[in-house]
Amino acid sequence: MSQTAHIPSHRKPRRSASKLALRAGVAGGVLSTIAVAGAAGPANAEPVTETIEMPTLGSLGTDLSSAVAASAEASEQEALDQSLEAQEAAALEKAAKDAKKAKAEADRKAEAERAEKARKEAEAKAEAERAAAEARAEARARASRDAARTQIAATSASNSSDSDSDSSSSSSSASESTQVASGSAAAIVAFAKAQVGDAYVSGGTGPNSWDCSGLVQAAYRQAGIDLPRISYSQSSMGTSVSLSNLQPGDILYWGSRSGSYHVAIYVGGGKYVGAQNPSTGVVERSLDWDTPSGAVRIL
Repeated sequence: MSQTAHIPSHRKPRRSASKLALRAGVAGGVLSTIAVAGAAGPANAEPVTETIEMPTLGSLGTDLSSAVAASAEASEQEALDQSLEAQEAAALEKAAKDAKKAKAEADRKAEAERAEKARKEAEAKAEAERAAAEARAEARARASRDAARTQIAATSASNSSDSDSDSSSSSSSASESTQVASGSAAAIVAFAKAQVGDAYVSGGTGPNSWDCSGLVQAAYRQAGIDLPRISYSQSSMGTSVSLSNLQPGDILYWGSRSGSYHVAIYVGGGKYVGAQNPSTGVVERSLDWDTPSGAVRIL
C-alpha cells in the first residue's frame, strides 16, 4: 500500500446544512415528501436522510364532515318546523273561514225562517180581518134589509090608513111609495147602503174597498143580475129614465150615457149611494150634492 494513499474516514459525516424531509399525510391517504434544505446548502447536497411525520388531515376531515352533517340536519329540521307552522297557520285560517261561512249560512236561514213566520202571521191576520169585515158587512146588510122591510110594511100600513084621504094626500102618498124599494131593488139598495164608509180604491171590487162600477156590479149581483165591469158599459144597458122619474135601484151616471165616467145607485128619498173618490170613499149623498147626467133602469 502506498503511504500517500487515501484512507477513508470512519467518522460520521457532519451535516453542513439542515436537511429535513417532512412527510405529511394528505387527504385521501396520499403522502408527499417535502424537502427543506438550508439556504447555504450546495447544489450537490446529500440526499435527505431524516424524515418527520406530520399529523394527517383524516381526523380533521371527520370532524368537518360531522359538523356539516349536523348543520344540514339542523337546517332540515328548521325547514320542517317552518313548513309545519305554515300548514298550521293555513289550517287555522281555513277553519276561521269555514266557521264564518257557517255562521253566515245559519244567520241567513234564521232570517228566512223569521221572514216566513212573519209572512204567515200577516196572512193569518189579514184573513181574520177579512172574515171579520165580511161578517160586519153581512150584519149591516141584514140590518139594512130588515130596515127596508120595516119601512115597506110601515108605508103599506100608512097607505091603507090614508085610503079615504083627499086626492091631494093620496097623490102625495103614492109619490112617496114609489121611493121605497121592493123585491130585487130592495136587495140592491140594501147592499149598496151596507157598504157606506168603505174605502174607495181604483179597480176595487170589495169586500172592503170599491170603485164606482165595482160597487154597482156587486149590488146588482144581489138581485141575480150580472152587469159589465166598466161604468160606460153599465150606463149603456137597460132603459133610459128621467131624473124626475127615478125608482130605487136605478143606475145614475155622469157624462154621456155611452161614455159615462162615473156611476152610482139611486136608493130613494132623493139620495144615491156611490163610491165617489179616495177622499170620501163610499158615501150616501143627495142628488143636489152632485147632480147626475142621467139614469137607466135595469129592473
